[in-house]
Amino acid sequence: MKQILVLATTNKGKTKELKDRLQSYPIEIKNLSDFGPIPEVIEDGETFDDNAYKKASFISRILGYPALADDSGLCVAALGGAPGVYSARYAGENATDQDNVDKLLDAMKNEENRKAAFECVISIAVPTGAALTYEGRCEGVLAREPAGNNGFGYDPLFFFPELNKTFAQLSMDEKARVSHRGKALQEITREMDKILDWIDIQMSRIITEPGCK
Repeated sequence: MKQILVLATTNKGKTKELKDRLQSYPIEIKNLSDFGPIPEVIEDGETFDDNAYKKASFISRILGYPALADDSGLCVAALGGAPGVYSARYAGENATDQDNVDKLLDAMKNEENRKAAFECVISIAVPTGAALTYEGRCEGVLAREPAGNNGFGYDPLFFFPELNKTFAQLSMDEKARVSHRGKALQEITREMDKILDWIDIQMSRIITEPGCK
């Protein structure tokens, strides 16, 4: 019987990426679109780890299945690590990708230090609150103007020296190999057998707890 793993997202792209990576394992990937209305998780943590765990543990408790969530963002050295956990709303709560890119370009217009890194934390949680954590990081520099039409968010500004392209100029396969999220998912893939054993142990404890019927 396949183990159900719920992705704490409605994003079809993320869902497909994980399904493709884990297709050889006895896992049935679902996302929030497969369930009824679920209360929104407020991402008010101070770190990527905080937010990833909060989403994964909340969804797992609500649905009763193991859940996977990620939080990621861009950390710019000259800005003291900003926008960081506020990456998606750097220019405001309802900011578009273009709004965020424009604000970052303005903030960096007089900066010579262009070093930046994308960071990602993925949390896999069970209903008891126990969780596993995986991390990925990709270092690069900020371009002075956007380039490329692929990707999303800050990808047009994030220049990856090893491939001499911005993330928005990379193919999906190239980005999956080198990106922060790609690296975290690679680690999960390598350890999936151990993760499934851990999930099995954790879920069996829930079933056999005193008082449960």
